[in-house]
Amino acid sequence: MSGKVVVLLSGGLDSATALAVARAQGYACHALSFDYGQRHEAELEAARRVAAQLGVEEHRILRLGLDQIGGSALTDPGIAVPETPQQGIPVTYVPARNTIFLSLALGWAEVLGARDLFIGVNAVDYSGYPDCRPEYIAAFQKLANLATKAGVEGDEFRIHAPLIEMSKAEIIATGTRLGVDYSLTVSCYQADAQGRACGRCDSCRLRAEGFAAAGVPDPTRYR
Repeated sequence: MSGKVVVLLSGGLDSATALAVARAQGYACHALSFDYGQRHEAELEAARRVAAQLGVEEHRILRLGLDQIGGSALTDPGIAVPETPQQGIPVTYVPARNTIFLSLALGWAEVLGARDLFIGVNAVDYSGYPDCRPEYIAAFQKLANLATKAGVEGDEFRIHAPLIEMSKAEIIATGTRLGVDYSLTVSCYQADAQGRACGRCDSCRLRAEGFAAAGVPDPTRYR
C-alpha cells in the first residue's frame, strides 16, 4: 500500500505501534496528537519523540478543551485515577474521545487527500472503553463515508485499527520487530512532568504485563 495516511498518535505504546505498522505498509504518515486537557501531558512530549523516531511527514498537535466538560479521571483533577482493577467502564473513560479525535483526523485527511486513517485501539488487553471495539470502528467508517464530500463522491475512507484483535504482548512484539523504541513512549494515566509512570494505574498494569508476556525488557521509567 502507499499514499498519505493520518495516524492518531497519543505518545503511548499502542499508537506508536500503529504508526510503525502504517509506515511499514508504505504510507506517507501524517501524525495527529491532541492537547485535550489531559492530566498526563507528558504523553505529548512522548508523541513528539515517537514521531521524530519513526520519521513522519508531519506531526500536528491540536488543542481541545475536553477538561471543560470533564467527566473523566483523565480530564478532571477532582476524580482520582483508580489504582486497582475496576468493574465495568472505568472512570478513565473520556466521553466521546475517539469520536472527537477521529472526526478531526477525518477532516485533516480530506484536506490532505488521504483516504486512510490509522488508530491504535485494542479490544483484547484494554480497559473496556466502548470506543475501542470493532463495531465502533466499523460504524465510524460508515459515518465517514456518509458525512464527507469525498465519501459521497465515491472516494471512500478506510479506518484501520491494526491492533484491535492483538494482545498487549503481540502488540509489543510487533512494534519491536518494526523498530519502535518503547522507551520514548508514555502510557501512564498519571505520569509526572518527566514522563515517569506511577506503576499502579490500569494502563501501567496492562503495559507491564504485556512486556512480561512478550519476553521483552520493560523500558518504562517509574517514579
